[in-house]
Amino acid sequence: MSKTMRLDILTPERTVCCVEVDMVIARAVDGEVGILYNHAPLVVALDIAPLRYKSGDEEHQVAVCNGFMEVRDNRISVLAPCAETEEEIDIRRAAEAKARAEERLMHKDDIDVRRAELALQRALMRLKIAEHTRRGRAT
Repeated sequence: MSKTMRLDILTPERTVCCVEVDMVIARAVDGEVGILYNHAPLVVALDIAPLRYKSGDEEHQVAVCNGFMEVRDNRISVLAPCAETEEEIDIRRAAEAKARAEERLMHKDDIDVRRAELALQRALMRLKIAEHTRRGRAT
């Protein structure tokens, strides 16, 4: 009998991935949560953070921008406003978004500070995943 679970990551625009996994690690708003086979039912709100999953000897990351994760009957469903696989991340675009957000935060008078902080978090997350992916391919 297989000890894998189904992971579906969905945004309003598309299905980001549907894969069989051995383990999922996600950052909920109140801390990290690890999911293994036969995990108890669970619903958590997700933070802006990489969602990691392991399948066999491979580990992958998906950039998840908030949302919710439900675990039930060895099926993990993630619903997020935006999500990107490590292959989809555009490093140049993420670096430009980071620079724009940092510039906005330096001149706080005319901006929505919270929106700029969230943009910076998303850009940093994408750059972190891209760096991890690049290091993994170099070894």
